[in-house]
Amino acid sequence: MTIALLLLAAYLLGAFPSSYVVARLVRGIDLREHGSGNLGATNAYRVLGWKAATPVFILDILKGWFPPFFFPRWDGVDDWRWALGYGAAAIIGHVFSIYVKFKGGKGVATGAGVFIALAPLAVLIGLIVWGTLLFITGTVSIASIAAAATLPIAVWLLGARVEVLALAFALAVFVIYAHRSNIRRLLRGQEPSFRKKKEALP
Repeated sequence: MTIALLLLAAYLLGAFPSSYVVARLVRGIDLREHGSGNLGATNAYRVLGWKAATPVFILDILKGWFPPFFFPRWDGVDDWRWALGYGAAAIIGHVFSIYVKFKGGKGVATGAGVFIALAPLAVLIGLIVWGTLLFITGTVSIASIAAAATLPIAVWLLGARVEVLALAFALAVFVIYAHRSNIRRLLRGQEPSFRKKKEALP
C-alpha cells in the first residue's frame, strides 16, 4: 500500500505543470497556445524568455529528482529498484500531466532529475554533450536528442546496474520519439534556434 501511494505521489509530483503555472503567473497566458504548445522549459524560454524559463527548468529537474532520491527511504521496502519505478512515474507525470488534460513536456529536464538521483556522473556527461552542442548549433532539440542518446552509453560505461541502464535506454528512446516533429523540421532546415528572439505576445 505504501509503495502504491508513493508511486501515485511520484506521478502527481512529476505532473506538476511548472511551465503552465509560471506562464500564468508571469504573463497570464496558457503556454499550450503559444510557441510549440509544449509544456517544457524550452517552449517557456521561446515564449517568455530566460527569466521565466529558468525556474521552470529547475522545478522540472527537482520533481524528477525528488521521488527516486527520497521515496525509497520512506517505502519500508529494502529494494533499491523501486527508485526506478518512482522515477519512471515522475517522468510519465511530466509528459502526461493530469492537471492540464494530460499534456506535458518531453521529459528531458525531469528525466535528467531522475538520473541525478540514480546515476549523477552519467548526467554530468550528458550535460556536457548537451551544453557543447547547444553552444555549437544553437538548437535545443539537437542538444537534447544527443544528450538523451548519450545517457545510456554513459550509464553503461560507468558500470551502473542493468536495471538503471534499461531505464536510461527507455528514456532515450522516448525522448528521441518525442522529438520526432523537431527531427522533421531539422531535416527541412526549419528548426528554430534558441538565439532567436522570443515570441511576441499581446
